Amino acid sequence: MQSPLLKAASFTKLQLFPPYYYYPSIIIPPKKQSISRERNSGEKNHSSTKFRNGTGIRAMPFGSSVNSGENNGSFRKVRLNESTFLASLMPKKEIAADRFIEAHPNFDGRGVVIAIFDSGVDPAADGLQVTSDGKPKILDVLDCTGSGDIDTSTVVKVDADGCIRGASGTSLVVNSSWKNPSGEWHVGYKFVYELFADTLTSRLKKERKKKWDESHQEAVAAAVKQLDEFDKKHTKVEDTNLKSAREDLKNRLEILRTQADSYDDKGPVIDAVVWYDGELWRVALDTQSLEDEPGLGRLADCIPLTNYRTERKYGVFSKVDACTFVVNVYDEGNVLSIVTDCSPHGTHVAGITAAFHPKEPLLNGVAPGAQLISCKIGDSRLGSMETGTGLTRAVIAAVEHKCDLINMSYGEPTLLPDYGRFVDLVNEMVNKYHIVFVSSAGNNGPALSTVGAPGGTTSSIIGIGAYVSPTMAAGMHSVVEAPVEGLEYTWSSRGPTVDGELGVSVSTPGGAVAPVPTWTLQPRMLMNGTSMSSPCACGGIALLISAMKSEGIPVSPYSVRRAIENTCNPIGDCLEDKLSSGQGLMQVDKAFDYIQKLHSLPSAWYQIKINQCGKPSPTSRGIYLREVSSCQQSTEWTVLVEPKFHEDASNLDQVVPFEESIELHSTNEAVVRAPEYLLLTHNGRTFSIIVDPTNLSEGLHYYEVYGIDCKVPSRGPLFRIPVTITKPKVVENRPPQISFQGMSFRPGHIERRYIEVPVGATWVEATMRTSGFDTARRFFVDSVQISPLQRPLKWESVITFSSPSAKSFAFQVEGGLTMELAVAQFWSSGIGSHEPTIVDFEIGFHGINTNKGEVVLDGSDAPVRIDADGLLASEKLVPAAMLNKVRIPYRPVDTKCFALSTNRDKLPSGKQILALILIYKFRLEDASEIKPQIPLLNNRIYDNKFESQFYMISDSNKRVYAMGDVYPDSAKLPKGEYNLQLYLRHDNLQYLESMKGLVLFIERKLEEKEVIKLSFYSQPDGPIIGDSSFKSSTLILGLKESFYVAPPIKNKLPKNCPEGSVLIGTISYGKVSSAVSEEGKKPNKNPTSYLLSYIVPPPKHDEEKGKASSRCSGKSVSERLEEEVRDAKIKVLASLNQGTDKERSEWKNLSISLKSEYPKYTPLLAKILEGLLSQSSAEDKIHYYEENFNTLQMIAAADDIIDSIDKDELAKYFCLKSEPEDEGAENLKKKMETTREQLAEALYQKGLALSEIEKLKEGEKVVDEEGNQGASETDAKSDLFEDNFKELKKWVDVKSSKYGTLVVIRERRSGRLGTALKALNDLIQDNAEPPKKKLYELKLSLLDQIGWSHLVLYEKQWMLVRFPPSLRLF
Repeated sequence: MQSPLLKAASFTKLQLFPPYYYYPSIIIPPKKQSISRERNSGEKNHSSTKFRNGTGIRAMPFGSSVNSGENNGSFRKVRLNESTFLASLMPKKEIAADRFIEAHPNFDGRGVVIAIFDSGVDPAADGLQVTSDGKPKILDVLDCTGSGDIDTSTVVKVDADGCIRGASGTSLVVNSSWKNPSGEWHVGYKFVYELFADTLTSRLKKERKKKWDESHQEAVAAAVKQLDEFDKKHTKVEDTNLKSAREDLKNRLEILRTQADSYDDKGPVIDAVVWYDGELWRVALDTQSLEDEPGLGRLADCIPLTNYRTERKYGVFSKVDACTFVVNVYDEGNVLSIVTDCSPHGTHVAGITAAFHPKEPLLNGVAPGAQLISCKIGDSRLGSMETGTGLTRAVIAAVEHKCDLINMSYGEPTLLPDYGRFVDLVNEMVNKYHIVFVSSAGNNGPALSTVGAPGGTTSSIIGIGAYVSPTMAAGMHSVVEAPVEGLEYTWSSRGPTVDGELGVSVSTPGGAVAPVPTWTLQPRMLMNGTSMSSPCACGGIALLISAMKSEGIPVSPYSVRRAIENTCNPIGDCLEDKLSSGQGLMQVDKAFDYIQKLHSLPSAWYQIKINQCGKPSPTSRGIYLREVSSCQQSTEWTVLVEPKFHEDASNLDQVVPFEESIELHSTNEAVVRAPEYLLLTHNGRTFSIIVDPTNLSEGLHYYEVYGIDCKVPSRGPLFRIPVTITKPKVVENRPPQISFQGMSFRPGHIERRYIEVPVGATWVEATMRTSGFDTARRFFVDSVQISPLQRPLKWESVITFSSPSAKSFAFQVEGGLTMELAVAQFWSSGIGSHEPTIVDFEIGFHGINTNKGEVVLDGSDAPVRIDADGLLASEKLVPAAMLNKVRIPYRPVDTKCFALSTNRDKLPSGKQILALILIYKFRLEDASEIKPQIPLLNNRIYDNKFESQFYMISDSNKRVYAMGDVYPDSAKLPKGEYNLQLYLRHDNLQYLESMKGLVLFIERKLEEKEVIKLSFYSQPDGPIIGDSSFKSSTLILGLKESFYVAPPIKNKLPKNCPEGSVLIGTISYGKVSSAVSEEGKKPNKNPTSYLLSYIVPPPKHDEEKGKASSRCSGKSVSERLEEEVRDAKIKVLASLNQGTDKERSEWKNLSISLKSEYPKYTPLLAKILEGLLSQSSAEDKIHYYEENFNTLQMIAAADDIIDSIDKDELAKYFCLKSEPEDEGAENLKKKMETTREQLAEALYQKGLALSEIEKLKEGEKVVDEEGNQGASETDAKSDLFEDNFKELKKWVDVKSSKYGTLVVIRERRSGRLGTALKALNDLIQDNAEPPKKKLYELKLSLLDQIGWSHLVLYEKQWMLVRFPPSLRLF
């Protein structure tokens, strides 16, 4: 799940915690990462690859020396002047781009269109307005994710005052000069924070909080003053009314203090209006809520925009945020897309590729003449994480705009290389539409096999590594003393892929000071990473394509790639360095010379498929011998070479005549032997390779078999077959330990050691000792193991030694697999010091093997036996197990399958993408932290044949609480019922149909008090008889020991775990000696732990439930029959609908009939009152008389209930405190409690109705000519509301949530608004879910009446959060 692939300009990194990524004036803290997903789920690391599990900067071997000289930017001594300093900020010299443009000024990218797949590009950023030849720089700006989409399907008309009602409820004045022939205005709204990058939102929140605090402090000061003046005026407060008045003032002050603590800014709301002016769809925004000054940001003052592609105009929300936006309208005005960037990353990438600065050419991007389209694939709802929807729509846009190039600086680790839905689409773009695709290889180095998808693992993509030259180090990074030679950044990802492909194609400069969005409040900033090297390469290729087009040379991704790979300057002296830097440092001028000389030759790509002889699978793209068994004998491999032409190639002119005589070469025939020659035609040819690693020394070895055209050897290698051998050291001593002494490090140097992890080892305890240096040293330490069909098992740490010392750590390993230990001194660490760092590394292998991997407790009372043994040495056996989560399965309750709009969801092939929405319902009995889990789809984005997934969790009010995609995040939800909508996309209807019953799990994190720690026993009967507890033991080498893990005690199971749900947790067995002592006690903290699950069994049968009454009621048959008939009639009355006039009439007639038949039967009267209440809520109140009539009816119905109850008898019963001793007494208790509830409900509803009558009477008050109000009838009479309230108070606690509304009304009637507001806040806090809109409307009214305008505005914004008019769009 990666994201922008770049590295931080700051080099501060703490082990196992995500760093803060620093740009010259902005600090961006990354959000918490999902453990299963190796990228950030929030704001993307603008200077760090998402190829890491939250750890920051990674690096590369030092063995990379570049031939010194002017051609690659490396010098023995770097001396900068102003020009060379500025040039170092936007590196071009290293790839000879500056010399190329100087020699060919018109080949600077002109005529080339590049798609930037990224976080979005700001069209207002410095250098991104025009090309070098005066054309528009950015041709289109698209949000491919849908994160900026607004539902504008609501259509309104202008009223007599020239106003429309916006979707937020605001009245908006329409500019009378706007043309709208239809008179239809589409309206929608958006919380502006949903459009902003996290860092911009943080800035605005701070600024808005400061202003809010000023207003709030004024209100606090006024409240304090009122209380002080009251106390001065009333020195003795003995009167009840005075006490209540003082309490009211205290409550106001307390409310203000509480509000300050609970402040949570959801941001301003903007209203959007869309209309068709007869020619184009137009858009205007009302942004008054963003502005500091009143009157600014009004809708009528907005300059309407249309789709960016049409007029290439953009807007800025306000001067406060300085955030640029563009708009695109889809679906006949029903969907508005407001496009903003979700981080500075995309603009920075675009600037490196093609920025044009006429006043300062040294800061130009690599291809200043190129034009761009911005395809935002980073979803603002997910921080800046890419989504399948975003990737697919970006592909569609790139083809539609006839792009020549794509740059994508995003990626993540992958399960399967060169596989997945997105890979299929990329292959089509390259092969069918001749689009060159360039992408970052990743920032997950320095260990091997750390390249990520798609850049480093996809055959049709050119993967780019990150290089730093001495001039970059001196100028851009401002190091004290630059390195004497260029090298790969330490963190740049390395090949090979797990199937043996090289992984990195070429390298280019991996850092730049480039343009950033205007909202950052600075023109440019420093970022570095393969995110920066990729656009540098992309810009260099744009120069080549510009030149090819100008000279009439056909453009083919195949010929372009071969040109850049065969003309690189090598980085490093060893062939093994190719695993780090690819073919070397790209050279634009040499590549163009290559193209000019050889463009008439066939343009084909040579696809390689390799199988080990005798093994039809797996098929690989290289040979990768990593394990001991592979290095102990010779192996034979069958290689299939298939020339691939573009889809539009002519069969007669290109395919049929294709025939090449290939001379095969091996870089070391003693190890890798191949045939000498090969005749290759279009249908391909197989040949064999024999690899003999038996005589190789331990360590890394890299070789190649490559093919040369016999007729035109100047073409260089037409194809290469990488052969990587990591011959491991076998640990034979027992206990198994190994040490590496006296390793010497200088800046950028990497030491790699390969060790066969002994069978039986499950964790490592290691110590790293340093000596021999003065200034602080920073090291990257990586451990990598590779298993089939798994992401590499990787452990990593960044360690800083301020002085010579030792540090210890422990991490998990898998026995029997080769482990690479990569230790690297960071490229800039220790620069300026001439003392090497001496490192001693000691490793001890430990392991406890069991007969169980995952432990499953099946829900029975039987324990599970665990057989443990130590195969390596004696180990302390200290089992620990805990269950800390519960997973509850759900199936969809509803499904919707439909075709998406053709505007942006139609594939280049012409296939229409379909969407499937699956709706799940679940309930939380308490506030909980939950995470949706979809085992079929989660944790794979690139290596997944399904296109896209996205989920939203909302309540019945349509408030969205959580969103996510393939890497779901945890979300804290309050108690209540929820809908989860899962959105799936694909063009294959059969695939979607097959998932209509897809099982989803809601994983809930247990509270600390609910976490279950399991017990262990030495006997199978231990859990029942309670003895033979097993705590710990010492495993003797070669001897097995058994014990039992007991299931949880049934009555200790957490609540709300229904039958079929699964409790999950972890179990561990060993004790780590050198790490923190707690790790042996907490299995989830142990470096080696295993999944533990418990299937919740059916609940215990309730013997009392459904038990027939053992006693006769004492009533005759006729009496019982009469009661049954009566109750049946009442049941029918309660079941009648009242949605129409006819239904209400039928209900009324039946209620009158039953009331006449049973005039004093309280349950009937209670049902009649319920029916009247449902009428009141269902009907729109048309005018006063109907409203007044309904209210009077409710009062009469309530009085009927009150009069039907013998209150003396009821009071007498509840005065006696006695527990029922028999069934009759129990039934009487239930009857009396029900009667009391019915009485209280009648009094409560009567109180509400009396309050409503008072409001209506107040509306009838007449003001005479002198301004005096006429007296109301109720003024002269007794206070009916107060009398009713006192009666209710006798029977129930009126402060409870059920009756709290009446308390609020009473306090408000008395003018005690502070007390009323406090009671209302308590009511809202205690009220059952979901939140009731009427309570919050009452709160708004009270705040407004008190005069706290800043809180009124705050609550109005929250009203749209709690009660949105519709669900958000996917």
